[in-house]
Amino acid sequence: MNLFLHLAWRNLWRNKRRTLISTSSVFFAVLLALIMRSMQNGSYDYMIQSSVGLYLGYIQIHGEGYWDKRSIDQSIVVEAEKLQSFASNPQVTHVVPRLESFVLLSKGVSTKVAQVIGIDPPREDAMTGLAHRIHAGRFLQKNDTGILLGTGLAKFLNAHCGDSVVIYGQGFHGVTAAANVPVVGILKFPLPDLDNTMSYLSLEYAQWLFDAPGRVTSVALMISSQAQLANVRSQIERMAGEKTEVMTWQEMMPELVQSIQADSAGGILMLLILYIVIGFGIFGTIMMMTNERSREFGVLISIGMKRWKLITVTVMETIMISLLGAGVGMVVGIPVLWYLYLHPIPLTGDAAAAMVAYGLEPIIPFSMAPGIFIAQTVIVFSLAVVCAMYPLLVIRKLKPVAALRS
Repeated sequence: MNLFLHLAWRNLWRNKRRTLISTSSVFFAVLLALIMRSMQNGSYDYMIQSSVGLYLGYIQIHGEGYWDKRSIDQSIVVEAEKLQSFASNPQVTHVVPRLESFVLLSKGVSTKVAQVIGIDPPREDAMTGLAHRIHAGRFLQKNDTGILLGTGLAKFLNAHCGDSVVIYGQGFHGVTAAANVPVVGILKFPLPDLDNTMSYLSLEYAQWLFDAPGRVTSVALMISSQAQLANVRSQIERMAGEKTEVMTWQEMMPELVQSIQADSAGGILMLLILYIVIGFGIFGTIMMMTNERSREFGVLISIGMKRWKLITVTVMETIMISLLGAGVGMVVGIPVLWYLYLHPIPLTGDAAAAMVAYGLEPIIPFSMAPGIFIAQTVIVFSLAVVCAMYPLLVIRKLKPVAALRS
């Protein structure tokens, strides 16, 4: 085998220009494919991280039927020990309990329907960075009796820090929830829908207001790696117990999943076209190389060289060209992608404004997932093997006398 490898390697450099052209075509194609796929996967990861980190979490625990009805009557009791048990999972990084409902908020003659969320301020800020969105006033404290309003909602109500607003709604099992609460802070959200409808109370005060002591409508969990999502979900389901439902972000945001799948399909189609071009490039080179050497093959067979040995050497040459180009592409691609991973490309103009409007930083992120690099190596190797079938078929059917006269 070492002899075959040595012969194949020497044969490659008999025509350096042809070998370098073939290797370069594979190199640039692999590098382009790596950048394209890394950019795609990085964008998906960034969209997911931004969506789940802004509010949902990777996993949420609800009472049975809550996600369909969104009623406080489907709230559940979650003791501090249970929250601690969720947090004890090595993959779970944040555990955030919430009590959510819809109420009427009023000030003077202005009234608006708004979503009010009871939060544990330190836990909520650790997961979503809510305190960094304070536009005026201060953030909530653990046992606060004040309220935070989105800037759009505050503007509609003409409410400022220090003013009071009236909350009127329905609490647990139909109890009337009504209170006059001071505005302690104004929040600035990048999404207008959130800015115009969101308000926050401390969790303990919200439980008192809605007559739901110890109850929450959801517990949001953040995990360290999305690759562990299914595993963590199964563990949390066992820990959550009966009369609860555990949902992943894919189940709570099916529209985002569909959007990613549609865009990924388009990206895969582009890569497929790229690799078809690569395949024809490799095949054209191999076909030219095989036809140019038909006389050489005829001489070797005539002096007694076994056809299978000649086929082995030729196939090795094909695979070497492909792997050499792919290897150089990987060597160059890894530091390039690592730099882009650490320093995402900033966007400007309308594209940046559109991303900011959706609450996303205006950047093009990249991914360093190992699967990206493995996939390109496997694809190029497969193309090389397929292209190697041509010299195999030619040598098998080669007639030495005809080849010597060519």
